[in-house]
Amino acid sequence: MTEYALTVDPGVRDLRAADHLLRELATELALAEGVFGCTHLVRGDRPRVALSLAVPSEPLLRTALERLTARGYEVRDGLPDPAGRAVLFPGAAALTGTLTVAELLSRSAIDRVTVLGAHGPPTPGALLVTRDHVRPQWQDGELVLTAMPAAGGALVPFEVPEPTPCCADH
Repeated sequence: MTEYALTVDPGVRDLRAADHLLRELATELALAEGVFGCTHLVRGDRPRVALSLAVPSEPLLRTALERLTARGYEVRDGLPDPAGRAVLFPGAAALTGTLTVAELLSRSAIDRVTVLGAHGPPTPGALLVTRDHVRPQWQDGELVLTAMPAAGGALVPFEVPEPTPCCADH
């Protein structure tokens, strides 16, 4: 990522709400395409989802920090952890429909794709049905998308766009 980062703790408890808030804040702050916006699970006495923004310059970081603090958010310098789940990242908007793995990698900041249960990476020509919901994670300094096999030999991102809440039928 980058050395210009901050963490926002909005007190939200689910990923969908955190994704929405992250996009809303990026729009309000007029953040450029080159920004990384991630969610981070915070465990402990008060489980929740923190947000991080990594920006390309110190002036942009200061501006974001001032505006977020003025809005009443709890904000601090740096990242909460090195393993954020990327919602905003360079090229994210271009990852729609069905793409080859090579197209996904060339169009975005994603460094590599892994497939659950596979021995090794997928071929560059493997098809990935994005479902317009691509959430790679930071792993050892690389942005990695985890995929899983789908019908017809294609791949899909591991994270589904509309997950069924736990215990939804109770």
